[in-house]
Amino acid sequence: MSTGRRYDQRSAARSMSRKLAVQALYRWQINTSPWQDLVQEFADDADMPKADREYFGEIVAGVGEAREALDVLLAGCTNRPPIELDPVEHAVLLIGVWELRSRPDVPYRVAISEAVSLTRRFGATDGHKFVNAVLDRLAHELRPAEH
Repeated sequence: MSTGRRYDQRSAARSMSRKLAVQALYRWQINTSPWQDLVQEFADDADMPKADREYFGEIVAGVGEAREALDVLLAGCTNRPPIELDPVEHAVLLIGVWELRSRPDVPYRVAISEAVSLTRRFGATDGHKFVNAVLDRLAHELRPAEH
């Protein structure tokens, strides 16, 4: 039974890491700076003790280092260039695409579900539908074995 509790705590901590990463990547789009600054800037966030700090750093570094490649993948699945996306939706999509591409330990359904939840929380009214459609399409492309 303790294994399930540990998994729930890890899952909750990763969800918090994604939430903080959305906020950090949103800020990065609005006020461009080196992505490394984001890790330091958010280190003292009030929610960081509830997050998986290492996973937060992996997300920010992964997106920061691969932004152009991730945007190329997004551009192939949207009807507008990534630069024209809503900044919240873009941040969520960057995280989702990064997880689909770089974290095979995260099931594609989890990556999409987390992205949809974050978009419902922070995005436009129907933004979650757009995020779901884009990530589902990319999941078929990036994770064909899981379908």
